Amino acid sequence: MDHSSDVGIAAGTPDVSGSCRRAILVSMTSTPEPVNEGREPEVRELADVPAVEVISRAAVMLMSSAAEKLGLSEPDPSESPYLDLDEARRVITALAGLVTASVEYLGPHAGPIREGLQALQKAFREASAHPDEPGKGPGEKYTGPVY
Repeated sequence: MDHSSDVGIAAGTPDVSGSCRRAILVSMTSTPEPVNEGREPEVRELADVPAVEVISRAAVMLMSSAAEKLGLSEPDPSESPYLDLDEARRVITALAGLVTASVEYLGPHAGPIREGLQALQKAFREASAHPDEPGKGPGEKYTGPVY
């Protein structure tokens, strides 16, 4: 079973600013349509899952968590009951470390995952009452400054 489409979260997104960035991040937290309607879910042995898929899925899980903690699943993120910038900082930093350490293995998935990470870093800066200096934001010690 090919899961290459599972990680195309930001493909074809030339501009990830404003509402477009929010739409990308919200789509990461949405529930996908069931693949096996009316049947038992397909179970795979972890040993059979390619490393790139394991890394990509971990990245998407971290992105989804960060998006929730930034309140991006709500129409007004500042009103989200899940808004927690301290937690978002930790998850974004972990994601940046994973992406930086594994970028050479991600192949065509690297671009969309990096775009998603950068969108989260920008969303964090926008959500902060006192934004960090460029290079001091979450994960920026791994990715470099995000403007």
